[in-house]
Amino acid sequence: MKILIVEDEPIIAIDLEDIVLSQVGAAEVLVVDSLDAALSSLAGGIDFALLDIALGSAGETSLPIAQRLLRDRVPFCFVSSSLDDLPATFNAVPKVSKPFRPEQVAEILPVAA
Repeated sequence: MKILIVEDEPIIAIDLEDIVLSQVGAAEVLVVDSLDAALSSLAGGIDFALLDIALGSAGETSLPIAQRLLRDRVPFCFVSSSLDDLPATFNAVPKVSKPFRPEQVAEILPVAA
């Protein structure tokens, strides 16, 4: 299983990676902090993604990644403090609000095959 984490805050990215590694038998965990890096990561194929919505101070978001994941039917969830601003397209996507407890994230992770 290959999991992508898109998070621009290093401490939160480390926390999410630790949660993923302790809960899922992932063969690979990719951690990126920008839209471009996330889009590049998708080229290799992923099985699940955790997405922060707001990325950096330039107004960049992960919504283009979320749209592509929806289109490609790759499961994902949002882990963000910007959940109120999501378009209705993402109503059915699982969400975890920051600040989060590790068990909240663990609950939405897929079970490794």
